[in-house]
Amino acid sequence: QVQLVESGGGLVQPGGSLSLSCQASGSDINTKTMAWFRQAPGKQREFVARIRNEGNTYYRYYSPSVKGRFSISSDTQNGVYLQMNSLQVDDTAVYYCNIWDTTYWGQGTQVTVSP
Repeated sequence: QVQLVESGGGLVQPGGSLSLSCQASGSDINTKTMAWFRQAPGKQREFVARIRNEGNTYYRYYSPSVKGRFSISSDTQNGVYLQMNSLQVDDTAVYYCNIWDTTYWGQGTQVTVSP
């Protein structure tokens, strides 16, 4: 019943930007920690960013590899987003939305950073 659907991936040049979206259904994410992971070919899936909301206070945490370049956010309509700036070739991966510490994952959206 729980579904996470990502969108917004695509092809971008180094230094460019992309914004990813994740729409959740079947689960109220208001009290959940939401996360983005990514997986490049031949590599393990790795953590990118997560966000939790306690009251009206948002707590964000980023992988050192994206800190200062990516920004995670959420809204009141069960959406979670990842704004990616200053993209690098090494950011190329399939990006997945995840409910933190669960096995609920989206289908992934491809991000390709290429000259």
